[in-house]
Amino acid sequence: MNFEEYLQNLINGYEEERTQLRTAITTAETAEERTEILNATDEVEERLRNAQEQLTNAQNEMQRRSNPNQFNILNTYGLRGSNGESENAGTDSVEYRTAFMNYVIAGTPISDELRANANTLTSDVASAIPTVLVNKIIERMEECGMILPLVTKTNYQAGVVIPTSNVKPIATWVSEGKGSDRQKKSTGKITFSYYKLRCEISMSMEVGTLALATFESKFIENVSKAMVIAKEKAIINGNGTTQPKGILQETPFKTKELAKAEPTYKELCEIEGLIPVEFEESAKWYMTKTTFMSIMGITDANGQPIARVNYGISGKPERTILGRSVVCHPYAEEMGDTKAFIFDMSDYVLNEVYDMGITKKQDWETEDLLTKAVMSVDGKVIDTGSLITVTVKAAA
Repeated sequence: MNFEEYLQNLINGYEEERTQLRTAITTAETAEERTEILNATDEVEERLRNAQEQLTNAQNEMQRRSNPNQFNILNTYGLRGSNGESENAGTDSVEYRTAFMNYVIAGTPISDELRANANTLTSDVASAIPTVLVNKIIERMEECGMILPLVTKTNYQAGVVIPTSNVKPIATWVSEGKGSDRQKKSTGKITFSYYKLRCEISMSMEVGTLALATFESKFIENVSKAMVIAKEKAIINGNGTTQPKGILQETPFKTKELAKAEPTYKELCEIEGLIPVEFEESAKWYMTKTTFMSIMGITDANGQPIARVNYGISGKPERTILGRSVVCHPYAEEMGDTKAFIFDMSDYVLNEVYDMGITKKQDWETEDLLTKAVMSVDGKVIDTGSLITVTVKAAA
């Protein structure tokens, strides 16, 4: 066994151990157990990175010796493999994508050769979604979401302790001539875990007669819509135990209690006054459309409506209350006892690992193919300074 084979065996072992740890964390029952697994995962990933770096250096050295007159800058910087193909060529190839379509439609297993590049995080994922489709799903989620495009997105590994000042940049003054000194300013720290996001979608049997491009378009549409709904519900009021922690699970900066379900002009002015001036431009209202329409009829002392709906260049409605933007959403159940809230969504961090896979089954009654997409997601509020909640006073 030469040195390269030894390193490759090490890498394979580390990758298998990492997969086992990532699977174990999803079944951890206590915070202590989860922390222990996360620490072990970090150690394995560090050894894996070192082994991969040594293998790359050894391969480059071997290639340099065998081809002393040939210099490949792409190989040197790791942009291409030794065969000149991109790292994800296997999952992005037409052959793999066709096999993936056949798996979703007919349950035909994807061969081991084609699954070589499939990287999965959880044991219940039967097949990796092609990378090109994952990218399109992510783009589609940005287009069709109401809340999702407004939050801060990261892709840190689980268990990494991140100062909130790294997520939300903070500028600090330094003394003259001391520009190289590091300012250790941090308002706190956050640690992300792995929460499996499982969205079940239904694709009718008729989809099986479609061409590859049409199938992929339909698959992207269904998965992205299901993912957006699940994520936005969690962002608003996720429990923080089996899913990302929602905004309404945090202690608000201020709470305004209304005397009745419909706020008065005076109460809305009082709510506006609670918003700190540093969030004047960035904080928005979040409420259901029903709640907004109930405010539409309120007027000021001059009879002018305080809520307005304008139509921008795109033709989409732009809603405001006392000049502050309003985002209407359909998640009434997630609001609970909160009628509406004001928040700067950039202060919510959604951490996602874009290793996506699927499992499938067929509905016996309708013959529809139920496809479940799986990915790892976590999220937290890093600053509650802009969070103003509006509730209704309970009846005596």
